[in-house]
Amino acid sequence: MLWFKSFGLIYRPVSIAGWLVTAAGLAFCVQVFLAIDRNSHSVSDTLYGIFPYWAPSLLFWLWIAGRTSQSAQISAG
Repeated sequence: MLWFKSFGLIYRPVSIAGWLVTAAGLAFCVQVFLAIDRNSHSVSDTLYGIFPYWAPSLLFWLWIAGRTSQSAQISAG
């Protein structure tokens, strides 16, 4: 079952599961941003604060998208 479709360098969700994974990741990133930004004093404070949370979550999303995309299905045979 395909969850994502390759769209250039990024992936686009094409199923309910893909949209749910994308929405959950986006909701997590927004929540982290609001929590970190509430206590930061500058833009750099916010960027340094969100990086340890955003980078792994976006890499995890990219890994899921790559494993469940059309290009992954073709290469798997």
